[in-house]
Amino acid sequence: MKKILTALILFILAAGFLSSAAILDFGNPANTGMDSYMIDHGQELTGGNNIVTAVVFDFRGFDTLGEATVLFTAVLGVGLMFRKRKEDEEYEYE
Repeated sequence: MKKILTALILFILAAGFLSSAAILDFGNPANTGMDSYMIDHGQELTGGNNIVTAVVFDFRGFDTLGEATVLFTAVLGVGLMFRKRKEDEEYEYE
């Protein structure tokens, strides 16, 4: 009886998650004036053929640089945290 109840609860949860994906309107975002402007004038403003790359690097360059800095800092921190210590290296506990 417990296995049937567990399976029923899991089925209801899975159906709930899948039904939310079926109800939402994916792939059809609201069109704004900025979208049309970027598509129409992006190439002449940036000189790039790929509008996504042009927006990311030309219009949002500082934001992209900040994201890259945060990612680099996180990777560096994890690398330092998991590095192997040399045999003669000591570590002081506080």
